Amino acid sequence: MTALSFETFPPKSLNASFHLWDTVKAITPLGPRFVSVTYGAGGTTQELTQEAAQTLSKTSGLRVAAHLTCTGQSREEVLGTAKRYAKTGITDIVALRGDAPGGGAFEPHANGFSNSVELIEALAQTGNFNIRVGAYPDSHPDAASMAQNIDWLKAKIDAGASEAITQFFFEADSFLRFRDACTAAGINAPITPGILPVSNWASAQSFAKRCGTPIPAATVVAFDRAAREDRADLFALTHCADLCDTLINEGVDALHFYTLNRPELTVQVCRALGLAPAATLRKIA
Repeated sequence: MTALSFETFPPKSLNASFHLWDTVKAITPLGPRFVSVTYGAGGTTQELTQEAAQTLSKTSGLRVAAHLTCTGQSREEVLGTAKRYAKTGITDIVALRGDAPGGGAFEPHANGFSNSVELIEALAQTGNFNIRVGAYPDSHPDAASMAQNIDWLKAKIDAGASEAITQFFFEADSFLRFRDACTAAGINAPITPGILPVSNWASAQSFAKRCGTPIPAATVVAFDRAAREDRADLFALTHCADLCDTLINEGVDALHFYTLNRPELTVQVCRALGLAPAATLRKIA
C-alpha cells in the first residue's frame, strides 16, 4: 500500500482556518502517516505555524511535522522554536533553509545558521526530532548544477535527516532520473515525491515560476486546451493520477501531496489510484 502524507499551511484569517480544518477532515480518512505545516518566506508565519501545528497535534490525532527554517532568525531563536515543538509533543521537523521575503537572495542572520545543513546538524544533536528535508528533482534554483544539487542533499542526509521530500514536478521522469542519480551518489534515505494537484492552472504556473520548476511545453499546451474546452478539472485529475500511477509502478511507495488547503482534487486523485477507503452503503430497511 502506498503511504500518504500531506502539506498544509497555517491560516491567516478566520475563513482560512475553516479551510485548514476542512482540509484535515478530508484527508484524515486517507490515513496519512503525517501532515506537515509550512512556514512562510523569511519565517513570516512562524507564530501561525507553531499555533496551527500544535493545535493539529492536540486535536486531530494525526502525526504533525512542523516546518522550520533559519531565515531571518538567530540560532537561539530557531532552536527555541524547536524546543517549544518538542515540549508540546511535536517531534517531526521539516528542516529548510528558507527563502527571503519578496523572493530576494538568501542572507544568513548575523547570529544564525548559514544553511540548512547547519540547522539539521543542530537539530540532530538534540536527539529530539525525526528530521525531513527538501529535495529538488529539477535542481534547486541556487545550485550551480544538478551534481551540486545532489551533493547538498547528501550533506543534509549525512547531517542527520531521515527522509527527503521533493519539490513538485510535472513529469515522472524528472523524479525517476533524480532518484537514480541520488542512489548512484550513495544517498540511501527515502526520497518521497512531492505532488501538486493542479486545481488552478494559472496559480500553478505562477507557483512553478517562483520555485524554479520547469513546465514541459506539451503540459502547458494540454492544460491550456483543457481550460478552453471547459474540462480543466477532469484533465487536472487525469494528469495527476497518471503521474502518481507511473511513480507507483516504478516502485515509489510514498507520496506527499501539496494540498494548498484545498483538498478536493487531492482526495479525488487518491480515490482514482485506489488509495482511499471505499464508501460503505448502509442497509436500507
